[in-house]
Amino acid sequence: MTKILLLSDTHGYIDDRIVKYVKQADEVWHAGDIGNLKVTDTIEKVKPLKGVYGNIDDHIIQKEFPLNNRFMCEGVDVWITHIGGYPPKYNTKLKEEIMLNPPKLFICGHSHILKVMWDKKLNLLHMNPGACGRHGFHQVRTMLRFTIDGTEIKDLEVVELGKR
Repeated sequence: MTKILLLSDTHGYIDDRIVKYVKQADEVWHAGDIGNLKVTDTIEKVKPLKGVYGNIDDHIIQKEFPLNNRFMCEGVDVWITHIGGYPPKYNTKLKEEIMLNPPKLFICGHSHILKVMWDKKLNLLHMNPGACGRHGFHQVRTMLRFTIDGTEIKDLEVVELGKR
């Protein structure tokens, strides 16, 4: 069983409230717009981190993190990207690959809108944790926590960090 903390759109911001949840996870996944390596360095001092770069991330962050990160977590095929869209309106650059070889869990950030939805056609779960940074139009800072147990994704919880 693996406890995941999923966050996105930090835009260079990390605080003790985020770190408190990092400490409770087994792994942290960042869906892009990191903003500053201080964010990921802080997380990596505490827990293992997987992530992708986003559209605001500079060449330094792009050297550290890929645009797309596809991997297995226990028995779950996971794909993280920053600008991914949502069912059925996926990013046109990714849509063909998603249709041909869908993951079980498709994660993106970018919109600053927390969204979790099931794609019945492709039999995949889509997650966007919203934004936990202070930059953007979102009103409430959010993250997601969940557990992967074998092939099951369960115990999904929305973490609200208060007003931005």
